[in-house]
Amino acid sequence: MKKNKLLYIIATILMAVSTSSCDDYLDVNKNTDAPDYVEGYLYLSGIQQAYFGIYYDLRALCPLTQMMGTSSYTNFANNYYTAASDGGGEAWRMVYWNQGMNLENMINQSEAAENWTLAGIGYAIKAYSWDFLTKLHSEVPMKQAYVPGLLSHEYDYQDEVYPQVRAWAKKAIEYLEKEDKTNYGTRISQNDWIYGGDKDKWIKFAYAVIARNLASLSNKNDFKQNYYDEFIDACNHAFTSNDDNALVTVTGGGADAAQSAYNNFFGPYRGNLSNVYWQHDFAVQTMTGTMPVYDAEGNKTTHTIIVEGEDGKQVEQTHPKYPHMLAEKQIICDTLEEVGHFDPRPLLKLGTADGNDVATVSDPKVLRKYYFKGSSFTGSTGPIGQAENFWGRTEAITDAKDGQGRWLYANDAPYVLTTYAELLFDYAEIEFKYGSKANAYEAWKKAIAADMEFAAQFIKPGSLVTVSGKVYHQGDKVDKATFNAMAQEYLNGPFVAGLPLSEFSLSHIMMQKFVALFPWGASEVWVDLRKYHFDIAYTGEYPSFGNGWDKTLVNQKRDEDATKVYKGFYLAPANVQNRRSTYNEKNNGSPCYRIRPRYNSEYMWNKKNLDALKPISGLADNYQCSMPWFAYPGDMPK
Repeated sequence: MKKNKLLYIIATILMAVSTSSCDDYLDVNKNTDAPDYVEGYLYLSGIQQAYFGIYYDLRALCPLTQMMGTSSYTNFANNYYTAASDGGGEAWRMVYWNQGMNLENMINQSEAAENWTLAGIGYAIKAYSWDFLTKLHSEVPMKQAYVPGLLSHEYDYQDEVYPQVRAWAKKAIEYLEKEDKTNYGTRISQNDWIYGGDKDKWIKFAYAVIARNLASLSNKNDFKQNYYDEFIDACNHAFTSNDDNALVTVTGGGADAAQSAYNNFFGPYRGNLSNVYWQHDFAVQTMTGTMPVYDAEGNKTTHTIIVEGEDGKQVEQTHPKYPHMLAEKQIICDTLEEVGHFDPRPLLKLGTADGNDVATVSDPKVLRKYYFKGSSFTGSTGPIGQAENFWGRTEAITDAKDGQGRWLYANDAPYVLTTYAELLFDYAEIEFKYGSKANAYEAWKKAIAADMEFAAQFIKPGSLVTVSGKVYHQGDKVDKATFNAMAQEYLNGPFVAGLPLSEFSLSHIMMQKFVALFPWGASEVWVDLRKYHFDIAYTGEYPSFGNGWDKTLVNQKRDEDATKVYKGFYLAPANVQNRRSTYNEKNNGSPCYRIRPRYNSEYMWNKKNLDALKPISGLADNYQCSMPWFAYPGDMPK
C-alpha cells in the first residue's frame, strides 16, 4: 500500500512537470547550500581577498632580504629548509587552492558567456599570481595543475612558465579592450576590491605584470636581444601615477570587523608582527644613512667622541648611538642629525621608541633626531642594542595599545600588490643597463618621488592612550603635511636631485627600490638580490664549491668594490663583523635561491615528480639552493 502511494506521488510529479522544462524539474535536486554552479562575478571578491596569503609569506621573505630579523622564521633568516615545514608555502596554497579552480571557473564561464571584462580581469589576476609563484618556487606544476582526476602533477620549468605568464597578461589586455555588451550593473564594481571594475586600470595592471616579469630577467645574457623592446613597450602602457597602484582594499575595524580576517594581516588586531619580528640592522643602516666602515679584516672601525668627564677633563668614549664609524658615501641619506639630508620614510616604515607623544608630529627638528635600532638575523638584539618592533616597542602589540595601527601596519591598510614607483625603478634599472643612463636617472628621481607620495597616503593621525598606567602613542609619529615638507626637502637635496649624473650608479637604483618596497615588496627585492647573486663573487657557473662560497664562508664583494650593488648587504656567513656564522650543513655553503614547494602538498603526494627535477632533485637536501632560471645568465643545465 505504501509502495503504491509512493508510485502515485512520483507519477503525479512527472505529470506536473511534463508541461514545464526539464531544467525546472532538475532544479528540485539542487543543494542550495553547496551549489555546483556560481555566477562568475561572485568568484571575484574571494579570489582577490586571497592575496592576504602574500603577507603570510612575507614573514619568510623579509628575513631572506634582511628587511626583518626574527625569532620565528629562523630557518629563512639562515637560508635553509626545515624538513616537513609549510613555512613560506602560503603563496602555493593561494594560487593552487584559494584562487585555484575558483579563478579557472570564473575565467572559463566568462569566456563562454562572452563576458570579456570579467574574463580579462581573471587573466590579469592569473598572470600576477603565477608570476609571484614561480619567482618564489621556480619550477611549478602548470600544464597539469587543473587536470580533473590527476593526483600527481609533473613540474614545468621556469623558461616555460615565464612566457606563459606574459601570454595570460596579453590575453587579459585583449579581452579588456574588447567591446563587452554585458550589462554588469554593479556586479563587478562591488566585488572588485582592487580597481572597482575600472577596465583601463586593469589594462595598465596587466602591462605592469608583463614589465615586472621581464625586469626579473635583466641579468640574462640575451635580455637586450629578446626582452628589452617588449619591456619598454609594457612600461609605456602601464602605470602613469599612484592612482594606478594595485592595492587590495581591507575594511579593518579591529574587534568590530565582521570577521577577524577582514583586518590587515600586519595590523595590531591580528598581531602577526608582534615582538618576534624586528627591522633588521641592514634595513636600518640603509634607510638612516648609518652604513658602517669595515677595515681590511672585515671588522667595524670604532667611532669615538670627546666628552667632558666628571672631573672636568676631556675623555674619549665610544659614540653612544653609532659606536662604529660611518661610511663617507651613504646611498640613501646621511645620519639623522644632518638637516636637509634626512629621509622621512623611516618615520613610517621603521619602529622607534622615540616620540611617545603627539606634540612632536609636526616638528622636523625633533623628528630628525629619532633613533632607530636594527636586530640580528634571528634575535632582537643587533650591533647597537635591542631593536623595537614595528610599533616602536620591545613588547607585543595589542589592539588596546595601538588602536587601529599605523601606516601599512594598520588594521585597515590595503594589501599592496605593485606600485607606480616599483615600475619606475624597474624602468630605471633596465635603461641604466641597456638604454640611456640619462633616462634611467630621470626615471629614478620620479620613482623616489612616487614612493614618497605613496607612503604619505597611509599616514594615521597620532593620539595617546593609557593602558595599565603606561602611555602609548597610537598612529604615526609624523603628520602628513610635515612628512610631505620633509620629503620635498629630501628630494631637492644631495641624495636625489643633487646627485651628479656622473656618480649615479646601479646601487642607487636598487637600494632605493629596496626602501620603496619595504616591507610589502620583499618578494621582488628577493628576486633582485638573487639575480645579482647577493653580490657574491659568482663565476657564472651553476652553484658549487669555489663558486663564491665554501662550507664555511660566503665570499661577498666588499662595499668599496664598485661592482657591488647592495652596499652594506652581507649574508650571515660573510667575513665581516656581526656575520661570520655558518649556514646549515645541508646547504653545502650556498645561499638559498628558492623556497621549497608546500610540504603538505608536494612532499606528501608528488615526490616522484619532485625527484625528477634537474639539475638538483627536489628531494635533495640542498634543493633550496638550486638556482632559478631567471637568475642564471644562460640556459639552465639539465
